[in-house]
Parts: sequence; structure tokens; C-alpha cells
Amino acid sequence: MLLHVRLCGWACWCLFSGVFSVFSLQQRLTVSLNGKWRLSNSNGSLLLPAQVPGCVHSALQQQGYITDPYFRFNDVSYRWIALNNWTYTTTFTLSAELSVKQKVLLVFDGVDTVGSISLNGIALGKTYNMFCRYDFSVKDLLKDGENVLQVGLLSPILYASEQRKAHTSYVVPPECPPGVQKGECHVNFIRKEQSSFGWDWGPSFPTMGLWKGVRLEAFDILQLVQVSSVPLYNDAFSQWRVQVELLIDAVQTARGQLTLSIPELDSEQTFQTHFNPGKTKSNFTILINTANQVKLWWPNGHGEQPFYRLTIRGFQDEFLIFSTESKVYFRTVELIQEPVVGSPGLSFYFRINGKPIFLKGSNWIPVHSFQDQVTPDVLKNLLQSAVDANMNALRVWGGGVYEQDLFYEICDELGIMVWQDFMFACAMYPTETDFIQTVREEVVQQVQRLKSHPSIIIWSGNNENEAALATDWFDIPASQRPKYIRDYVMLYVDNIKKVVQEEDQSRPFLVSSPTNGAESEQEGWVAENPYDPHYGDVHFYSYILDCWDWRTFPRTRFASEYGFQSWPSFSTLQPVSIKEDWSYGSNFTSHRQHHEDGNQQMILQAALHFHLPNATDPLKRFTDTLYITQVMQAQCVKTQTEFYRRSRSEIIEGKGHTMGALYWQLNDIWQAPSWSSIEFGGKWKMLHYFAQSFFAAVLPVAFEEDDTLFIYAISDLSRDLKLRAVVNVFSLTELDPVCTLNSSMLLVPGGSAVAVFKQPVATLLAGCGNCTRLTCLLTFQLEDNSSQQGPTNHHFLCSPKDAQGLRRPNITAKVEEKKTCFSVTLHSDSVAPFVWLDVGNIPGRFSSNGFLMVSRNRTVDFTAWRPTSVAELTASLTITSLRDIY
Repeated sequence: MLLHVRLCGWACWCLFSGVFSVFSLQQRLTVSLNGKWRLSNSNGSLLLPAQVPGCVHSALQQQGYITDPYFRFNDVSYRWIALNNWTYTTTFTLSAELSVKQKVLLVFDGVDTVGSISLNGIALGKTYNMFCRYDFSVKDLLKDGENVLQVGLLSPILYASEQRKAHTSYVVPPECPPGVQKGECHVNFIRKEQSSFGWDWGPSFPTMGLWKGVRLEAFDILQLVQVSSVPLYNDAFSQWRVQVELLIDAVQTARGQLTLSIPELDSEQTFQTHFNPGKTKSNFTILINTANQVKLWWPNGHGEQPFYRLTIRGFQDEFLIFSTESKVYFRTVELIQEPVVGSPGLSFYFRINGKPIFLKGSNWIPVHSFQDQVTPDVLKNLLQSAVDANMNALRVWGGGVYEQDLFYEICDELGIMVWQDFMFACAMYPTETDFIQTVREEVVQQVQRLKSHPSIIIWSGNNENEAALATDWFDIPASQRPKYIRDYVMLYVDNIKKVVQEEDQSRPFLVSSPTNGAESEQEGWVAENPYDPHYGDVHFYSYILDCWDWRTFPRTRFASEYGFQSWPSFSTLQPVSIKEDWSYGSNFTSHRQHHEDGNQQMILQAALHFHLPNATDPLKRFTDTLYITQVMQAQCVKTQTEFYRRSRSEIIEGKGHTMGALYWQLNDIWQAPSWSSIEFGGKWKMLHYFAQSFFAAVLPVAFEEDDTLFIYAISDLSRDLKLRAVVNVFSLTELDPVCTLNSSMLLVPGGSAVAVFKQPVATLLAGCGNCTRLTCLLTFQLEDNSSQQGPTNHHFLCSPKDAQGLRRPNITAKVEEKKTCFSVTLHSDSVAPFVWLDVGNIPGRFSSNGFLMVSRNRTVDFTAWRPTSVAELTASLTITSLRDIY
């Protein structure tokens, strides 16, 4: 009998969105146990329905036992949930078809976290790792008729505390998060999402639940558990091969034939093989016919993302026993660390398909405290937002979760390169045998699940743990440092690195981020200064120094974290707050800020260059303050990112050749102040609109040094360009340029940053009538012989708070409906910096926002994410510019 079987989960996952089907002479059955279970607490006082996949918090909210956990102070009010133990229970009936199978497995794709599983009162085993898949052979325990399955979950807080108490040999810091984070202690003693115990951008919600699917799998001969394929390129022979790995679960020894084929490339090979009883991993290699030109996968902005269909068929005695089909993407990746001419240290950049690529993007944190509430639409919107802001890379940060399959599938399709951390962050970790063993299993499973994705270009062992050791975050006595370094090496080098390199030879591995890379290795894996700009990647934050001064930033080889906080929009905060919360000094705004002195730092940084809001109406003053934090954040990150992009071709005082800018952070986990450029719910902050420009493929960047204005042309294109800079000087009192300056036409090679304009500011202004630094500003753009290339940029000649002649603009707007969106036509009677359009709680996106308006009229589009109307948009639209807040 031929049967179509759905394979799901990551033990049965097969390559990308090419979800495959299996046709077999054996009748392999999969019975989903997802859906409605029963949930109870430890003393039985609560008994309620609960969805699987899901978590306790979601179930309690869905059944009305709690309100929105994100509302006001509920993160603290609902601490009792994670201090309790909970039990999930379901019953199912054994079918006749399933009962006669030779082998039946009970599969849990994800248990969060410390669980005891029993079937019909018989203990099956325990779970200790949120990131591992667990399966149990249950054929002999199943009964005709009704079967009872129970999963008891221990409080992760109490479990972590008990593990800490049992660890008596030495302290594994940190004991607890800073008080401002309102979190829980000892998260490093439990293998679950580290940020779920609290972080500086997120709440403490230590979750419990069956966060991924549960099912029964039954078969007679064998089942194909997992397929992965990794294309490898042989330079010597100029030939591709695809390394295919099969994880097979066989009831008994099985012999047969295996055929691998990629029809589009006219490539096929057949192998005689056998599978031993139990789970076995087998590797096969298919050579690609060199007569065919293989189409390569490229990062966003550098080419297309084509794929090929790989078919795998298994035969026994000439009968087809399985057939799977999946996607294969061809690309190579190299991390280049080699001497740099004119500089000490080593380079640090990625070469994709032999081409050096500047990584432009951000850092990804968990999308929600409760992973069951992360929908496909939310993932698609966030990742499309990254691409629409001209990003080509995201770093999946090491304190969250290994993302679901769909995340990586979308990244493959959109050309988003992924820097993939393993889930260790800002802490030391125990190295007892049991802990190491579960980590090894975690790493094996995750690498096997994810290594087929071309989007993943690097594995990284942890977030900031090398830096924590090197710069003594935890005040470890000097006499004890060798012990901690030894354990660090044991975990990340002797175990994680070793496992990764056994499982995947197709991409580089870094032990930590930030790191000096090859230099850290030479220094015993913990460099004296992991922030050395001559090596590796750097994380850099400075909230006190003036962010408009590019000289405060490190000229590093690769900037993998940097950023500034801002508050989200009022429309994002409003649903989780009440009127008394709507002031910058309220208990609510203090409670939501999990970064020490963060609210004050934002105001102090803004005050360096802007007048602070002074409206007498409390609500307007609050919303104006939210606005000015977003202006500050956008301008700060813009300045820093442009500095990194213009440093790609230069070595100055031994530093430079910057080849990556990943700001912290892309997304938010709740409605609160953070470093994100996209608010919880998907609304773009001003920073994300700015990123559309500062990550553009061709970009003009201006800066001053010794009172001289420089303009650089930056190009990520493969082809050379001939460009000139066009500078327009505007008086703050007029909407027509006072004068226009043109540079000579200069060659801008592909993949370079070139100075195309240089002039002392005094000379420039002297040629423009009555302009001074206080009364004028600049816009500038790049042009070739026929058109503008890249966006128009701006440069302030003084702090806006010192500007003379800047008037409060009278901006009017007309909303009109178009075929696929709405247009908003603005009219202004004066120069208006940082014009911000907001339509309240109507979800959607403007084509441009937060812009400098130096023309009388400007039209932008608004794409709504739900049905709306001209009337609703007109009534909801507010327009704020810099001069409107004081």
C-alpha cells in the first residue's frame, strides 16, 4: 500500500519549506497529540483546558484566570505561576492500525523544560533541556482503548535554585540579574531560554509547557527521521558535491538501495546500503554534473536565491520504501582572517561565493515571551521589514531560542544571512557531566536540524562570555581565574566546537562574540582584550559620550553589536497601561525600564543636541518625550552605522577595513523602552525608517574633521560607478536652497567607500551668501551622468537646539486612496526636521518617515495591514516635527 505521510517536527524535519512526503510499502502512521490537553497546578486548585503546543501562561490567559501578562506590572504580579509545578494531561484512543505496528514512538519536539513523562501510570523518562527533542518507545505500554499521557513540569525557578545549591565546589556567576531587571536567579543552571528569567530589554516570564508538537510515530520496517543536505565546493576540481545525511530509525537490519538525484542538474547516484536496528546516521555524497552551470544563492542585494529539488528514494528488493524531496541551495561561505596591509592584527570579513560581503543588519531576540504566540505572520512581517530596510544579515542572539524552522526558511528565501549563536549568554556555566551531556545533545540536534539552510553563515558558541571572563565582569579572584578559563574551554571548545565541526564542515565556527577570533585562539581562547578593534568582532555601547561625534566609536573590523535605547510609540504602550502611567516619571515608565539609568541616559543624550519637550499638557509632554527619544536613537545609530560603512576601504592609524554593522536590536519582546528599531507588534520606529537609507546599496555619508566637510560615496554594488556629490545648502528660514555645489565625477569601485567631496566648512559657507553654521544645514546626494544614485542625506552644521531661524512649521496633510495603499501629501511652509507621521493604532507602514522636509510638498505612501479608509486615516493622523515639541 502506498501512503502519503506527513513528517513534522525537527526529528522528522526535512530541508526547508520543501516539506516532503514519503511513499512506502509499509504503512507508517503519524498520530498528532496536539490540541486540547488538561492543565493543573501542584495542589489541584486549578484545573483548566490548555492548548498544545503552548505554555502555562498562555493557557491561564486564554481561560480567563489571568489578564494580559504584559499589562502594567503583571510580570511581577504573575511571578507565582513559575513558582508552581504544573501537569499536562491528555487521553487518546489506540487505533487498530497503530496497535499492530512493530515500533511505536512517543515524540516530544520541545518540552519547557524540566519534565517527568508517564504513560498509563508508567514513567517513561525525564526532560531537562528546552532545546532538545525527546522520544520514547511505547509500543509495550499502549493499551487498547483509552491511554493516559501525563507530563509533570517543575518550577524552573525552584529547579535552577536547587541545581545551584547542589553545586558546592565553586560559584558559577552571575548568581542573579541586576535588580532593575526584576528577574529570577540562577538561569545558567537550566537549559532553557536564558532571557526568560529577565533581561535588560525584557520581562521575567520563566515559561513552562509543551512548546512544540507531540505525536505518536508507528512503523514496521524503518522510518526516515531526518534529512539534511550540505553543498560543498571543491576548488581543485571546480566541482560541487552535495553531502546528504540521513537519520534512519530501523526495526531490524535493512538492506537496500538509495538513489539521490537533482534532475535540474542532470545529477543522480545510486548506493547499496544497509541500516542497523535503532537510530543510525548515514552520509552519502552526490557529485554534481560539471556540465551544468549551478545557480548560486546570494545574500539580499547581491543576487537571487535560487534552489534545486533533491529527491531521495529508498528501495528494498526493488520495491520503493520511501521517497523524499527537499530544497538544496548552493553557496560557499568563508570567514577571512588574514594580515591587513598597513595594520597590525587580522581582517575579519565574510566571503560568500568568493565575494567579500559587507554585512548590514541587526540582532534578533525572541519575538515573544510565550513562543506559542509567535505566528507565521509575525515572523514574515519582521523579516520582510529587515529586507525592506536593505538589511542582508541578522544575528540570532545567544540568550533566546533557536528559532523555528519557518524563520530560517524565510531567511533562505529572502537572502538574509544568519549569524547563529548557541544559547549561552552573559554568564559562566557549570561543566558537570550531566550538563555537558545535555548540551552536546542540544548542539547535535540543532546543527542537524539547521545546517541545510544557506542563510546560516556562521555558528557562534556564546554571547559575550569571553569578554565577561577577560574583563572580569564577575569579580573572580585572580587565583581562581584558571579554573573558570579551563571550564570555559571545556564547554565551548572541547565540546560545542568539536560537536559542530563533526556535524558540519560547511561553515565557520566562532567560540564567542565579541572575540578576537584567530587571535583569541592563539591566546588560549580568552584574549586579553576581546574588544581589540584590530581583530574579530566588537560590541560597543556608550550612552554618555556624544553620539554625534564619530570619533567616540571604535574603528573596528566588524561591529556586531552597538546601539541606543528609545521608547516605543504611545499607540504601542497604550493597551498595556492606564492614564496615570502616561508620564516620563511614572512608576510604569520606571518599571518598564530594565537597563540601569536607561530613562535618564536617553534624556541626557537627547539634551546634547535637542530642546527637551516642555508642553504644559501632561499627555502631550509624554508623547513628545517618546518622540524625542526616537529622534535621538535614529540619529545616533545613523551616525555610528555610517561611520562603520565609510570605514570599509580605509586603514587609519592601523584600524579600519570594517566589514559588518549589526546594530542592537531589530525587534522587541514586549511594549517597553529598548534598543529595537521595530516595536512590539511590528510598528517601525524612526530608526528603522532611517535604516532604509543608511543601509542603502549606494549611500552618501558626510562627516567633519578639523572643520572640514568630507562626503564619501559608499557602494555595495558589484559594478564600478562614476559619481559626483551634489550639496544643497538650505537656510533654516527658507524652503529653497541658498546654493548648490557639485564635486568632480570620480570613480567609485564596486564594494568600496571613496571620498568624493572635501571642503572647509568656512569656505563652503562663505560661498553661500549669509549662511552660518547656526542658520543653515546641508542635504547632499550622489549622481551619475543621468540620475541620482542612492538616497538624499543630511548634515547639521550645529546642534538643532542652537539653530537660529527654525520655525514651527504649519504642515497640512491630504490623504487619498490608491490601488494598493494610501498616499499622504504634506504641505509645509518652513524647513521641518524629523517629520514624524503617526496613525495611532492603525497597523501599517509608511514608505518614508522621520524625514527632513526642505520642500513645500512631499508625498509618502501608507500601506495598511487591516482594512481602513481615508476618513479613518485622516482622523487618526498626527504630524510631529522637531520644532513642535518646544
